[in-house]
Amino acid sequence: MSCFKINKQCIKTSARIGKLKTAHGIIETPAFMPVGTYAAIKTLSTDEIKKMNYNLVLSNTYHLYLRPGTELLEKFKGLHGFMDWDGSILTDSGGYQIYSLSSFRKIDGNGVEFKSHLDGSTHYFTPEKIVDIQRSIGSDIMMCLDICPPADASIKDHEKAVKTTTQWAKRCFDHLNKQDLKYGYKQILSPIIQGGTNNDLRKASAESLLEINPEMIAYGGLAVGEPKEEMNSVVDFLNSIVPKNIPRYLMGVGTPEDLIQSISNGVDMFDCVLPTRNARNGQLFTYFGKVNIRNAKYANDKTPIDQYNLSPISQNYSRAYLHHLFKTKEILGYRLATQHNLSFYYNLLKDAKKAIKEDDFYNWKNKFFKNYNQE
Repeated sequence: MSCFKINKQCIKTSARIGKLKTAHGIIETPAFMPVGTYAAIKTLSTDEIKKMNYNLVLSNTYHLYLRPGTELLEKFKGLHGFMDWDGSILTDSGGYQIYSLSSFRKIDGNGVEFKSHLDGSTHYFTPEKIVDIQRSIGSDIMMCLDICPPADASIKDHEKAVKTTTQWAKRCFDHLNKQDLKYGYKQILSPIIQGGTNNDLRKASAESLLEINPEMIAYGGLAVGEPKEEMNSVVDFLNSIVPKNIPRYLMGVGTPEDLIQSISNGVDMFDCVLPTRNARNGQLFTYFGKVNIRNAKYANDKTPIDQYNLSPISQNYSRAYLHHLFKTKEILGYRLATQHNLSFYYNLLKDAKKAIKEDDFYNWKNKFFKNYNQE
């Protein structure tokens, strides 16, 4: 029985509303995942995340393996118990670390050897071990180990990455299918399409992974330095390749514009550090563009942080006050900015879903892009 159901399709684009059923709840798509790499959304508690109506967060397999380690996580019956989170969790496989920590790893056909960036200790990860780590974490959605080359990698490197990623995905599924349920519930396993910005490689990667018959699929390697136009082109191309009846997850993307454009091209799930990382640097997202709250022009600005965002924090605190908090380096400033940005992202996708439901997404999308750069 499929874990995903499409409830409404846009009449002019590939945008759609769906429901993804996991062991810890139903995810209404399109959905954005706040990133909690180390089992925490920076500056916020899980209770605060819940109050913003998020029920899916992302954490990282590689980092959780190093700290706090699977032995401790198993004592808590997984990450849900450890971080007091009763919503769903998706864990990345460590494939992004193959890209971002390239000076600390060695790849062979069987797996990846990492030298810990913390203490220099050596760890060897196979596709099977990555599955076992995520089983210990207890994530609702697990990702297969993949190879994510940089945008400027050679075509040969991308070809090799596609071949190895496919082989590793098959090993992940074979290994999981031999295991009993870890904590009494099913975990969804997703492969990751690679291939850079080459359509032939993307097609080959997608078709070989779809032979596994996965319940969902991810688009990897599209937030690693490629031009925005090429990223959008690949997402548009994959929309014609990937079956409509499974959820599509675009990894590591992105800006509000990226989300809306990708939703238009049939993407259902997103994650990115932008709303939280940029918040801690004083950058706020609004329907009328970005606000750099550190700028002097906001020192005496009595208007709300964002009068168009439904969050009480966005409407009750002034820009002048938030400017003051950043100038004095008060932790509260980082917290308020983070809550505002995550609230904005949630409400942006909520509005997108409403527009799809009302058969107005095409017009809504055009209005959004027209307004976004006005601030």
